[in-house]
Amino acid sequence: MNFNELGLNRFDFNIDDKKNLGRVSAQYRDLYKVITTEVEIMATLSGNNYFKSSKDNFPVVGDWVIYEQYNQESNGLIKRVLDRKTKISRNQAGKKEEEQIIAANIDIIFIVTSLNQDFNPRRLERYLTIAWDSGAKPIIILNKSDLCKDINYYTEQVENIAFGIKYIITSCVDNKGINQIREVLQPDKTAVLVGSSGVGKSSIINLLLKDQKQDIKEIREDDARGRHTTTNRELFILPEGGIIIDTPGMREIQLWVDENSLDSVFSEIDNIAKNCKFNDCSHTHEPDCAVKEAVNEGTLSEDRLKNYFKMKKEIEYQKLKEKYNAKKANKIKWQRLMNQ
Repeated sequence: MNFNELGLNRFDFNIDDKKNLGRVSAQYRDLYKVITTEVEIMATLSGNNYFKSSKDNFPVVGDWVIYEQYNQESNGLIKRVLDRKTKISRNQAGKKEEEQIIAANIDIIFIVTSLNQDFNPRRLERYLTIAWDSGAKPIIILNKSDLCKDINYYTEQVENIAFGIKYIITSCVDNKGINQIREVLQPDKTAVLVGSSGVGKSSIINLLLKDQKQDIKEIREDDARGRHTTTNRELFILPEGGIIIDTPGMREIQLWVDENSLDSVFSEIDNIAKNCKFNDCSHTHEPDCAVKEAVNEGTLSEDRLKNYFKMKKEIEYQKLKEKYNAKKANKIKWQRLMNQ
């Protein structure tokens, strides 16, 4: 196996000595599986790095790391995490504002959703926002087409919110669309599958691998959703080349993004807003608001606009809390210095 097969692109970073270079393929609490061109080791973060690193600098699946193997049983230490070219993140679930990195050094983000009652345009907009923020290319997978009687109904909704973004219609029952996914994955490309629990991510992984690597369960009859089985993120090397990362389903998609990423997803609102009477129009109460007019005329979905407002407020709130926490941390730091 060579580094190209592990997903290393020649433009990723410049490192002369690749002797102790590996890639994190799985994480189990504070233990990491690292694959290299020769061996696979189980490693922990070295003590010095563990206490000095901030949480967002801890290794995640997809990271390239410098490691040290210290015995023949393939145990080792991660000495350094190399700079990430891309990363997909969300705000960690709960009250604390903290970035949670889902995967690193990815080229493609497959957003998987089901062609049944689990399909949710507003949730898809959230996934698209974190995808655009990552720096990777988003592609939508519309799975479980074998259960869908009106595929056009769903594709029209996707086309109305994911302008210019490629989508692939798949079915894990008859292998529909799986070869299209394979064609996207070149030998040195890394992709990650994201989506809600039960949309079929693990089934897609198994078909790509041509092996039952990931456990799957039957679809529940009451809501047409598969029962979630993936419990940790894991990286797989595909037989035809390319890397795929499976992730557990996300119950919450709290945003940790730049506002520009939101504007990329809702670009038509920005274009419509150029015709508003006031440059600083909030699209809520002002007269001659082109955005409100578009909603009234039916050319812009009211639900889409509401979701845009909701996500915008969420990003603004997150930035304020970040700023407040930074100020508070700096204040505590100076208080401690003064008391020494």
